[in-house]
Amino acid sequence: MKRLKKFGRNLYSNRIWLLMTLPGLIWFAIFAYLPMFGQVIAFKDFRYDADGFFASVKNSDWVGFENFRFLFSTNDAFIITRNTVLYNLLFIVLGLILAVGVAIILSEITKQKLAKVYQTGMLFPHFLSWVVVSYFVFTFLSMDRGMINGFLEHFGFEAISWYNEASFWPYILVAVSQWKGVGFSSIVYLAAIVGIDRSYYEAAMIDGASKWQQIWHVTIPMIMPIIIILTILNIGNIFSADFGLFYQIPRDSGPLYSVTNVIDTYVYRGLMTMGDIGMSTAAGLYQATVGFVLILIANYIVRKVDEDNALF
Repeated sequence: MKRLKKFGRNLYSNRIWLLMTLPGLIWFAIFAYLPMFGQVIAFKDFRYDADGFFASVKNSDWVGFENFRFLFSTNDAFIITRNTVLYNLLFIVLGLILAVGVAIILSEITKQKLAKVYQTGMLFPHFLSWVVVSYFVFTFLSMDRGMINGFLEHFGFEAISWYNEASFWPYILVAVSQWKGVGFSSIVYLAAIVGIDRSYYEAAMIDGASKWQQIWHVTIPMIMPIIIILTILNIGNIFSADFGLFYQIPRDSGPLYSVTNVIDTYVYRGLMTMGDIGMSTAAGLYQATVGFVLILIANYIVRKVDEDNALF
């Protein structure tokens, strides 16, 4: 009873802050937690019912793990899993390095107006739709009127059919992904760097530390907790791919499937061609479960190394 009263007093004393979080809680309840009940479809042979969605779920036959077996029994199972994992590993490592590097560079700009211009310019691509970005990429890679092929032909080289040559696309996808996301990713690191007590840098300068030594021995150790937390969260998404990047940018070109087909695009194509909602739900549940397990494992490893920097 005492604990309940204490809990009630804490709620009342923090009522203003709790009220400010209410819109976010409502959003998560509607779009994140409420749809979790639909995961039951992953274990059913979903069939539409005239009485609506809930009747469809109720009247569909149980099939157990059949949808999961169907998902990973195809010839493409290895390719889509390999592409999803390897791309995400590269995005995590390269994105971390570039985001931290950009944040450090921006923090060193002394002129505030110039810094705002750079920040705005690097942040702008994040708000562009992948459809818009795909047209930007197409202006460079078009076979007939692309800027790159025009440049190659001007110097006597043959034009390249970019949307039929799979060997180029791992580099193109990585470059486009980092161009679009690195500015937004650097915001958190920039905020953490700005919040570092300047007395640490003053002490380092008195000891004769160079700018690089200040970054290596002051800046990076001070933002390491943020780096670890964001990396753990990114590891949780290692089995999920950015659908827009892998579908819109290659323009759904068949010859590129070997390097652009990931779990999300594969499920989308399967849903559009076969209408198999059960298999699509099974893929989503599989991705979420593996991501949750990976977060727990990564956090456990961090706790063993440095408990203070663990997520929980």
